[in-house]
Amino acid sequence: MTAHADTARLSVVGWPGLQARLLRTDPGTESLADYTAAGGYRPLGDADTLLTEVTAAGVQGRGGAAFPLGVKLATVRTSHRAGWDTVVLANGEEGEPASVKDRWLMRNRPHLVLDGLRLAAHLVGARHAHVYVSDPAAAAAVSAALTELGPDALGDVSVSLRVVDPGYVAGEETAAVRAINGGPAKPSDKPPRPFLEGIGGLPTLVSNVETLANLPYIAAHGAADYRSVGTDASPGSFLATITVAGRDPVLYELPHGIGVAELLAHHGVAGDSVRGALLGGYFAGLVNREVLDATVDHAGFAAIGSGLGCGAIALITDECPVAVAASVLEYFGRENAGQCGSCFNGTAAMAAVAVALREHTADAEDLARLRRWSQVLRGRGACGTLDAATNIAASLLNKFGADVDAHLGNSCAVCAAGAYVAERPFEVEAR
Repeated sequence: MTAHADTARLSVVGWPGLQARLLRTDPGTESLADYTAAGGYRPLGDADTLLTEVTAAGVQGRGGAAFPLGVKLATVRTSHRAGWDTVVLANGEEGEPASVKDRWLMRNRPHLVLDGLRLAAHLVGARHAHVYVSDPAAAAAVSAALTELGPDALGDVSVSLRVVDPGYVAGEETAAVRAINGGPAKPSDKPPRPFLEGIGGLPTLVSNVETLANLPYIAAHGAADYRSVGTDASPGSFLATITVAGRDPVLYELPHGIGVAELLAHHGVAGDSVRGALLGGYFAGLVNREVLDATVDHAGFAAIGSGLGCGAIALITDECPVAVAASVLEYFGRENAGQCGSCFNGTAAMAAVAVALREHTADAEDLARLRRWSQVLRGRGACGTLDAATNIAASLLNKFGADVDAHLGNSCAVCAAGAYVAERPFEVEAR
């Protein structure tokens, strides 16, 4: 076995021809003076008008589920108009190890995040907001930015910072609400959803920090300008964390809809070196070389049976897909919340088969069990962890049959030189 240290120095790179909306390539944390000089913290306009623009812009959530932001905002705003107090939570607990964009935003552009939080609070009528984070450096940057602003700069909105221990499940929306309510950062049963009953029992908008970071651009430029890049179904740009063995990871701001082949060419990766990819962080599963013909947007990745998720794309080149899947499933076995028997036992069982397959000790009956579990366990957990594990298992079996057969026959040439083993596959550190 070969243990891999997956972390490397992050590069931040703009995309040719795209005027950055989220990314800032200058080193260091953006100051309040620099942010306001660039047009940040504009006076608040009419909330109804801005909500119309945000809805027309078609912003999709950047935390993984791609839920329309306009719908979330409108739902919580309806509660406010019905007489309820409302709350906003900026979710920066980036549980996907292969993703770095949320930590980078908070470390480097905390005022962009806080400005988006301010606008979201204005839209839903909230007087209380929270920034939820596990990265100490990100927390320090947000805290310093709040100090720069002073107590009245965000109007009637009070903002508190909640720092929790990192974990794959800690960023799930009900886990974030539960932690701020004084409980553990672990998912709770649904319903109720936070937009109905969240922090303090109040209707709560839980939104990823990158999602919120789109609001200042829309407030300044409008929906039509926002949609001038991207596709009709996936408008705008997004932050993508790209990793590949032997190279430093890169954080790009990409327009939705570019081709994977174009991205690889710009990234300096030969298409014939790519065996497949792990898309959307760990959640969306593995894809084979079909990825080379896909476009980088929600529809493009859905067409090959995967998803864009949080925008993390880990390219499988020198690694065996079986070994990658085994490491990811082992991660899920360690990181599950331990609250649901189906998830606690199911992730461990699937990981055990995948590890046996990696080590050439699995047999056909083991694979039959893995295939069955990948189908019957789906949807049985309180959060997405078990679904993520079933996605990994099912995609391995469905997309990499020849590699699976090679491991059954003890003939994997890639693993003969030392199988890929990593505690947090394709992990990326922020800077």
